[in-house]
Amino acid sequence: MTEKEMNPTEERRSLSFVEQMVENDLAEGKNGGRIQTRFPPEPNGYLHIGHAKAICMDFGIAERYGGVCNLRFDDTNPSKENNEYVENILNDIQWLGFHWGNVYYASDYFQQLWDFAVWLIKKGLAYIDEQTSEEIAQQKGTPKEPGVPSPYRDRPVEENLQLFTAMNTPEAVEGSMVLRAKLDMANPNMHFRDPIMYRIIHTPHHRTGTKWHAYPMYDFAHGQSDYFEGVTHSICTLEFVPHRPLYDKFIDFLQEKEGQNSYRPRQIEFNRLNLTYTMMSKRKLLALVEEKKVSGWDDPRMPTLSGMRRRGYSPQSVRKFIDSIGYTKFDALNDMALLEAAVREDLNYRSLRVSAVLNPVKLIITNYPDDVTEQMTAINNPENEADGTHEIPFTKHLWIEREDFMEEAPKKFFRMTPGKEVRLKNAYIVMCTGCKKNADGEVEEIYAEYDPESKSGKEGANRKVKGTLHWVSADHCEKAEVRIYDRLFNVEDPSSDERDFRELLNPESLRVLDTCYVEPYAAERKPGEYLQFQRIGYFMADLDSTPEHLVFNKTVSLKDTWAKIKN
Repeated sequence: MTEKEMNPTEERRSLSFVEQMVENDLAEGKNGGRIQTRFPPEPNGYLHIGHAKAICMDFGIAERYGGVCNLRFDDTNPSKENNEYVENILNDIQWLGFHWGNVYYASDYFQQLWDFAVWLIKKGLAYIDEQTSEEIAQQKGTPKEPGVPSPYRDRPVEENLQLFTAMNTPEAVEGSMVLRAKLDMANPNMHFRDPIMYRIIHTPHHRTGTKWHAYPMYDFAHGQSDYFEGVTHSICTLEFVPHRPLYDKFIDFLQEKEGQNSYRPRQIEFNRLNLTYTMMSKRKLLALVEEKKVSGWDDPRMPTLSGMRRRGYSPQSVRKFIDSIGYTKFDALNDMALLEAAVREDLNYRSLRVSAVLNPVKLIITNYPDDVTEQMTAINNPENEADGTHEIPFTKHLWIEREDFMEEAPKKFFRMTPGKEVRLKNAYIVMCTGCKKNADGEVEEIYAEYDPESKSGKEGANRKVKGTLHWVSADHCEKAEVRIYDRLFNVEDPSSDERDFRELLNPESLRVLDTCYVEPYAAERKPGEYLQFQRIGYFMADLDSTPEHLVFNKTVSLKDTWAKIKN
């Protein structure tokens, strides 16, 4: 799918600062004029919309400048990673409309990384430290005070080599020793104070099994993997700014080892995507899943791409939103209303219009024949004539929304009330004649008479009335469950709140309506088909939906509801 197909209304925009840097590198002929990026997720959870921003940047740069973007799984911590996450990441990238050049894994380079570490040890640039993690943290000092050298810092090279080999054996004890780079314990950048390069983990790896027992740390594996692959632009988020000098230092060492200086990757950082009422921490999202606070990673309340896909977001709308907020050097909290506006705008363009009643009350057209069913013509999508039309059955007994009737209505109530006319969409004009209530005073049935000459589309039938209501035939509709979603958290910025994130959950984030009715055409729609329930909002059939038990998820309302939440 082309970028224009993904964003049919996209206009030409100005270049981001990342694109400007890339264009400058191309103009200077760096790396032979090559453009190669990578998207490097850790397979320890499902991708969320924050990752989508990185995906759009990494793949977008490659597409825009005739380069290639590879997918590389950062699988250096086997205790948190598995193949389920790998498969879901592949699906999410494809759903967004991007295509990778190659699929790599950091584990592809375990031997090369090991050999590089051995080279560093032999050069006197790395050593085995047997301090505890607490001792190492304490002797690193503070940003204002230099660190204290480890008592093991000046170990002989041969002893370091022997111990490094011992780290990669089944007998090695987790936490008993680490390999550290010998850099600068007084450097104001804390990442330079003899960073840990390897630690012991005995959990079997999802790809290499039990071959390895010592695994590289992210800061050691990431830049080297970029180098091994030929990445020209390593684009990441702002928290990696202080890591960049270490990234460059290890590349310096690699160039020395390889005996060349004609190529090197360049790290560029941009701001993360943060949303109001949303948590992006994979660790906390995993806790929500494991503690069953949500139904799974693809729960439609989750900020994961699979959750948004299940809820009914289109990939085009996600990309449109990301493009609208742009890329900067400053972190910001983006309003959820901006995302929903992008979803709403896109779904208006591509959704099928169908009829559904979520809070039903019976409407009886008293002067309509008892055993007659008419097929009314409904336009599938007024934004796209090629989507055609479908038929919706009309009968004497209908369901309408309870909120569309008032027995005693104010002057500006233009829906159904005794003595006034409204149009039933795609059908007739009717006049309400009264209602029937139960013993509790609740309206059970509404009565109306129709004008046979007012059928929609009939010549001369378009006399004006102020209200138009949607409806479904009580004799031909299908019962459905509808799930209405609200924000998952009650506070605007849960990530910065010091309370336990579980305390911040919104108890009203899911409301289930189990007595709703949809027209037959809507009942036939499948997950992945975008729907507008007319006058209500945008919806999609859920993965749980079956012909025997229809389930629909509300994607977004027709109008912005977030302003009300904040007031």
